[in-house]
Amino acid sequence: MGKSSTESFSGANVQSVGNRSAKPDPKRYLWVLGLIAPGSAILPSQLVLYTGLPVFWWIGPIIVLIAIPVLDWVVGDDGTNPRDEDYELLSNDRYYRWCTYLFLPIQLIGLWAACYLWAQDQLSFLDKFGLAMTLGLVSGIGINAAHELGHRVEHAERWLAKVALAQSGYGHFFVEHNKGHHARVATPDDPASARLGESLWEFLPRSVLGGFRSAITLERDRLHRKGLRWWTWQNNILQAWAMTLVLYLALLAAFGPAMLPYLLLQAVVGAALLETVNYVEHYGLLRSRKPNGMWARCSPADSWNSDRLVTNIFLFHLQRHSDHHANPGRRYQTLRSSQEAPQLPAGYASMIVLAVVPPLWRRVMDPRVLAHYDGDVSRANIAPRKRQRILAAYDSGPAAAA
Repeated sequence: MGKSSTESFSGANVQSVGNRSAKPDPKRYLWVLGLIAPGSAILPSQLVLYTGLPVFWWIGPIIVLIAIPVLDWVVGDDGTNPRDEDYELLSNDRYYRWCTYLFLPIQLIGLWAACYLWAQDQLSFLDKFGLAMTLGLVSGIGINAAHELGHRVEHAERWLAKVALAQSGYGHFFVEHNKGHHARVATPDDPASARLGESLWEFLPRSVLGGFRSAITLERDRLHRKGLRWWTWQNNILQAWAMTLVLYLALLAAFGPAMLPYLLLQAVVGAALLETVNYVEHYGLLRSRKPNGMWARCSPADSWNSDRLVTNIFLFHLQRHSDHHANPGRRYQTLRSSQEAPQLPAGYASMIVLAVVPPLWRRVMDPRVLAHYDGDVSRANIAPRKRQRILAAYDSGPAAAA
């Protein structure tokens, strides 16, 4: 699970910031804005009621894919880092934990409200589809809340992580992310680390299937070491999947079987959002090797970083991903931006939009991967089937590879 939450900032290679506030966290009261994400599942009916505009059934895509990228551009970067002397204070401040805890009841209330609306004959299929897309984005952001909670050592928070994953049905993420992805990140062995030259559409099936197989293997091996079989209540994957089953059966019992297609659709959208973020976070990056051939410890240089303030508030500092992988025990409020970390040209919300169009993505990101490795493309994590072509193309100059 990485370092404990009591580690200090000592020795961190972090960006310098000018005129930093003396407050431990100048963003302290902005973190509650992260609850707008699960709240967006409750908003559509009220917005449509008071405005008469059915476009608000699509409030999730409007917020995530339009409003946040625009606000990121307008507001810009954060530019502040927590101070060393404030680390313990921030780590132990339970206010920050409640910002993630409250995500869960709002998320579940929104899902219940959506099922009630899906059961109504007054809504058109297009309206219900838009509501499913909104719920899917909430579901995907809920996986991020589970990500934050699942890294903690506290038993209750780890259970809450599984609850947050129930809506998406992506419970195996609890195992694969912590025990698989963090161990293999930025190596060819990690299904969740995108490779240079690999499009999002090539990456998605590889990451989904690879992550599922890895989670099953990791949990089976863990149980075997404890002398337990697969079918045991101590199986973390079965626990998480059981929560999804109970949740879905309760919703189907309350609102009827017509809910099932919409529940499945929003789960697929949520998983796709998570995996698209995975694609953005490590595209083309490869850890260095030790003299003995083993992979070096993950450093801030092995994850793409963004310090766009608005997206970081909505995603609980997920974009300070370089520090998260270098120090996975740190809580979100203590994460820092590092000079060593390669920087994305925009926030995650903007990069997600870019990723769905592979030629645009490669035009923007491939030169950045090359620059990160000082022009030596052989140091990147290259898609195996495209390795020779990419190496040959960059030998002829970056323009030939574009």
